Amino acid sequence: MIGKLNHVAIVVPDLAAASAIYREGFGADVSEPKDLPAQGVTTVFVNLPNTKIELLHPLGENSPVAKFLAGNPKGGMHHVCYEVTDIHAAIAKLQADGMTVLGGGKPSIGAHGLPVVFLHPKDACGTLVELEEVA
Repeated sequence: MIGKLNHVAIVVPDLAAASAIYREGFGADVSEPKDLPAQGVTTVFVNLPNTKIELLHPLGENSPVAKFLAGNPKGGMHHVCYEVTDIHAAIAKLQADGMTVLGGGKPSIGAHGLPVVFLHPKDACGTLVELEEVA
């Protein structure tokens, strides 16, 4: 069901500093910051030949990653994102298998403008998993 690894997301306390580490230190192609109010984050993508790194920073105090950053003030890995070709079929299968699809099992629009859902870490080896529908 899952396809390619789309990205690994890292929550960072300073988005500009983290972007500079990847752009200047590692020589990577780093996107401009993009606010995603519906997700409560500002995101930057580090484009690599085989995948992406998503740098996440809270957008407001009620951001879900603000809680993560409060518990991990230096930041850290937040989630992995896998591609699926049919998000509704993936949700149905996962729910039938007893997995918890967060957000009531309803996709929202993610950073790439595509439908996404998240799976509860308790069902995925302690890791928050994002599924993103791709064509």
